[in-house]
Amino acid sequence: MRILLIALFALIAAPAFAQGWDRYENGRFGYGVDIPPGFGNQNFSDNGDGASFAAGGNPTFLTVWGGNLTDSFEEEVSQRMAWSESEAWNTTYQATTPRWASWSAIKGFRILYQRMVLLCDGTSYAAFRMEYSVTDASKMDPVVERLVQSLRGNC
Repeated sequence: MRILLIALFALIAAPAFAQGWDRYENGRFGYGVDIPPGFGNQNFSDNGDGASFAAGGNPTFLTVWGGNLTDSFEEEVSQRMAWSESEAWNTTYQATTPRWASWSAIKGFRILYQRMVLLCDGTSYAAFRMEYSVTDASKMDPVVERLVQSLRGNC
């Protein structure tokens, strides 16, 4: 009976949790990512590679962008991680493969989560970077998970 109630709750709650998400599609690099409810667009980049979003009422920021690889995907990931560390972010997690990479870091009371994926052409990538307060970590975990699952090339 308990399992039946949990399953029923999941079926009812899942559509409610999914409501309010938007989708950002980037035509220049051919990628897309879901945008969480309550995140308003701050601005689009001048060169068309991405956009930034902010959650209303709290210091939570999401930046999405695409880029051309000047070397290998692995080198681009390594360089991005090094830049984070040069900004005093302390890496707490990292996972990399030839087609995607994720890492998180902490600085003071802030958390950074970054994801990069190799796009379909093999010469460009898409990425997002989310920054939020450590006090919001438990409620941001499912948001970050959805962002990770949704970031992909349009091929």
